[in-house]
Amino acid sequence: MMRYLLTFSVLALTATSAAAQVGPPTSQRTCGANRQLVMKEGAVVLDTSPSTYARFVRSGAECLVDQFPEPAWVPSSNNPQCFIGYRCKDGTDDF
Repeated sequence: MMRYLLTFSVLALTATSAAAQVGPPTSQRTCGANRQLVMKEGAVVLDTSPSTYARFVRSGAECLVDQFPEPAWVPSSNNPQCFIGYRCKDGTDDF
């Protein structure tokens, strides 16, 4: 049992660290550099202001089953509204 817990912990840490991006905020990179980062990684967490972080994805394939991709724009060094990719939004339960 301990072996399974250890394996799960390592996998969880690996997934978490792979999703986070360390570096300057989106406003200090060009629009193209921000977009390229999302396209390369598939899903990344970026800082969009000194106290705000968000997860951006290249397509709905990176969202959970009950989520949908919504277009996302961030401030960049050369464009105040740079299309960076998508954010995963929760779907509604209304039928």
